[in-house]
Amino acid sequence: MPEGEGYITFEEFKKVDLRVGLVKEAEKVRGSRKLIRLVVDLGGEERQILAGLLPWYDPEWFVGKYVIVVANLKPKKMAGLESQGMLLATCPPDKTEKPVILTVAEPVRPGLRIC
Repeated sequence: MPEGEGYITFEEFKKVDLRVGLVKEAEKVRGSRKLIRLVVDLGGEERQILAGLLPWYDPEWFVGKYVIVVANLKPKKMAGLESQGMLLATCPPDKTEKPVILTVAEPVRPGLRIC
């Protein structure tokens, strides 16, 4: 990457609240061809997160998985539901490859910050 293009400062990066979450529930969003509704434990707080991953994943696959969540993303309404965060995954450029969910190497306490 050329110097100065696309870089952010460490102070800007610190604004993103990345946390480990444990998926407690997952289900297909009724009426949607893409959305999965996840209930994620972020350490004493559960969040509803909607993810457009149904073309690649069965909802049941997520239950019990540790995921990385952007915890301070502004909530967004989708399919009549509010998504209260975003889980991280790879983003293949042509969207024909399966996204890979980012996780941790071993179980940790839900809610821990990524630093």
